[in-house]
Amino acid sequence: MQFELERLGVHDSVEAVFPPAELADFLSELPADVTVVGDDEITDCDAIVTLEHRDAFLECSWIHSIQAGVDRFPFDEFEEHGVTLTNSTGIHDRTVGETVAGYLLAFSRRLHDHVADQQDRRWERPEWDEAFTLPGTTACVVGTGTLGTGVADVLGALGVRVIGVRRSGEPVPGFEEVYASDDLHEAIAEADFVVVTLPLTDETHHRFDADAFDAMAEDAYFVNVGRGSVVDEPALIDALEADALAGAALDVFETEPLPEESPLWEMDEVIVTPHCAAYTRDYFRDVGEIVRENVDRLGDDEQFYNQVV
Repeated sequence: MQFELERLGVHDSVEAVFPPAELADFLSELPADVTVVGDDEITDCDAIVTLEHRDAFLECSWIHSIQAGVDRFPFDEFEEHGVTLTNSTGIHDRTVGETVAGYLLAFSRRLHDHVADQQDRRWERPEWDEAFTLPGTTACVVGTGTLGTGVADVLGALGVRVIGVRRSGEPVPGFEEVYASDDLHEAIAEADFVVVTLPLTDETHHRFDADAFDAMAEDAYFVNVGRGSVVDEPALIDALEADALAGAALDVFETEPLPEESPLWEMDEVIVTPHCAAYTRDYFRDVGEIVRENVDRLGDDEQFYNQVV
């Protein structure tokens, strides 16, 4: 696809992740006018960098998502209107991997309990058999793409045995063993930690349902840093309330923000984070490097990097 890039807008929805002006400044040397824009200014732009979707994007030539997940964008409509969609796959591996490691260390070293105790000025040590160390444990990472590989790299360095689940079951570097998606229940049955890094598709919607939680060990922890609707949330809550799981760390939810009435907020062995596993002070720079690369490719009439549509 070829078009003249005269104005690139940084949509103000990215404010949820980083100040849009930081990215605009980072891209100021591009051969185009780069400005922060709101909804009323979208149609004045040839391209938009954004977190959220707006119908007005159909008037643009190129949309770049600051996230890897693009399930919020209407692929068919983009194709019909000739809109190119790119995403930020490839920049979240280390950040998400470290976040997952933080969850596992919190559970194993009982750090979440200590934080909760501190709020009540309570001096309470864990039971003698509560705390453990990570070497010798097994984590099953469901989804072996960029996020899953980042998780495997960080957990492997902590002595965790990492196995994976992917559609084909073909080997992936960094994973000691890889199962096919059809063998999900077999894979998660042997894990101390089940870590979900899946995108949301028709195939992955509610991949983790009551049957999946039944397949997990009662002393296993569940972690989701993929998409909320990959999990049947009521089924997860039922499993946690029945003590069929040891606990859960959740960064994504079926409804975001997580509703105040959700029982997940008050469960002792549940860590809730507000869809921020990939956050870092360098996020805007990482996104900006992809945008710069694609502006160069546009000038050379080459295929965009990370092109989705």
